[in-house]
Amino acid sequence: MCAGPLPATLGAMTWGNPKRWRQGAVWLHVITSVGWMSQALALFTLLTVSLTTDDAAIRVSATTMAHTLDNALLTPMANASAFTGFMLSASTAWGFYRHWWVLGKLVITLAQLYLGIFVLSGALNEAVIAAKAGNPAPTPVPLVVGTALMAGAIAFQAWLSVAKPWNRTPWTPERPPKLPTAPTWVFAAIVIVPFCDIALSVWTGRPMPVVSLVVLTAWLITRKVRQPVTVAR
Repeated sequence: MCAGPLPATLGAMTWGNPKRWRQGAVWLHVITSVGWMSQALALFTLLTVSLTTDDAAIRVSATTMAHTLDNALLTPMANASAFTGFMLSASTAWGFYRHWWVLGKLVITLAQLYLGIFVLSGALNEAVIAAKAGNPAPTPVPLVVGTALMAGAIAFQAWLSVAKPWNRTPWTPERPPKLPTAPTWVFAAIVIVPFCDIALSVWTGRPMPVVSLVVLTAWLITRKVRQPVTVAR
């Protein structure tokens, strides 16, 4: 019962300069994306050391540090980057499926989140266990390659954002109605929500993008209702 009037209540509040909130949302997306890429490069460096060193103590230290970076920095940065990117697409005229470069970024982000959550994190945890058990080769080569590919994919996404290559997607109407820009409180949420998730993660001891998922889902539903409908003639 409380969910219905929530957007109207938020919209009635004073959120300050709309332009500043939008700029803040874009800034946070850029910063977290760069952080995601830098931590992927850090993991690549540490795992390469673990793979190539003959010193057992260094292997344990390198894999343990990589695991710590993954949980403490890379995952929160990845979650915040994905959330801000999805929300910006859903809150501006770009949308999700109208332009190939936007769709490309969406597909790459979803693939990276899946591989990072279900493949990389598990493999990294197993590498730490193997290193502490005295395994002389605890770090599999695909894990090292995967971190390098992750950093490269984020760099490619940055190029897509700057160059905006290619045309509209074929399923975009010839004269599509302009998607409405979100109200100011949505851009404020884009800036505030990632910090709520970081605080929740610190409290629970594990990455938990719960607030991001709730806000993103709620806004996608609201956006669907607000989106103009193209009438065929």
